[in-house]
Amino acid sequence: MIYLDANATEPLRPEGREAAMEAMAVVGNPSSPHSAGRQARAILDHARRSISTHLGVHPDNCIFTSGGTEANTLAVKGLGKGRRRLVGATEHDAVRKASDDADRVEVLPVLPDGRIDLAVLEEKLSDRSQETLVCVMLANNETGVINPMSEVSRLCRAAQAKLHVDAVQAVGRLPVSLTELGADSVALSGHKFGGLKGTGALVLAGNGPVVVPPMQAGGGQERGRRGGTQALPAIASMSAALDAALAQPVELSALRDRLEAAVLQQGVVVCGADAPRLTNTACLVLPGVRSEAQLIALDLAGFCVSAGSACSSGKVGGSHVLHAMGLGDLAGNALRVSLPWNVEASHIDEFIEAYTMMVIRRKAD
Repeated sequence: MIYLDANATEPLRPEGREAAMEAMAVVGNPSSPHSAGRQARAILDHARRSISTHLGVHPDNCIFTSGGTEANTLAVKGLGKGRRRLVGATEHDAVRKASDDADRVEVLPVLPDGRIDLAVLEEKLSDRSQETLVCVMLANNETGVINPMSEVSRLCRAAQAKLHVDAVQAVGRLPVSLTELGADSVALSGHKFGGLKGTGALVLAGNGPVVVPPMQAGGGQERGRRGGTQALPAIASMSAALDAALAQPVELSALRDRLEAAVLQQGVVVCGADAPRLTNTACLVLPGVRSEAQLIALDLAGFCVSAGSACSSGKVGGSHVLHAMGLGDLAGNALRVSLPWNVEASHIDEFIEAYTMMVIRRKAD
């Protein structure tokens, strides 16, 4: 098996595994006042400080969650409460479906290359009659397209609008700082950069604790913003994996470009090719061949790839991301190849061979 579905989940990094095992050996609850609890609290506090430092926020404003979906939902429901919400058309469903009041949600279109349409955003923000929360992701999970966040944040600041950024696919692959983004909040997920599944964080801008209404009150953990005992092994793993990812960034653009150059010869369309993208992501559209057929053929050949978001697998009708980019019926012919941190050049060569054989067989049929 050759794994090329990193945007669904990255392989666990050795540093993330080791940190999780060490945390599993600690019996205490981080909220308990005795020595075992304090030992657990020390692990939790270290992870919070480390992640906060990487993201450029105050440690009090790093809220641990169960993953990226909860972090995004907490931001939209909390920061967006009572506000009109402007949501990018290619946002993850965790953001698109987080609002309880659908009447207050307006969709921001994207350009054909997948980037947010800044002219439409500026026009919508010219309406100052109500407070606004803007939700624009840093890097798209299906195409890898990176949005022009400096321009987005400039427009938001000028209109005094709040800005939430889903950075789940970007953290660990790009330098991400709330200050440089100009964002009020950022969501991340540990397993997207080599930590254990099951934890993430919402980080907030501000010099002291920012109040966010909790979705679950529980025992008042996370300064009353997210109740429930923290998943200590997963949090420790997330912190260690992020340290490792940022200390030794993996350059994948050459391998991705080699893959794309080869499949372009087979009549493939690369989505978002004209926009800045994550170096590990290639979204390939093969006219005339449905995504499901491609997935089956490549799975039988020993390759793990996807047809888009792992959270949307099995859906009929194609990706909402690709539809928003204007691909129409071709949205049902897409394949996402996302290279993990431990990919090897030989894996790309083998994929190219298998993909080429798949296309040849399809043409013969």
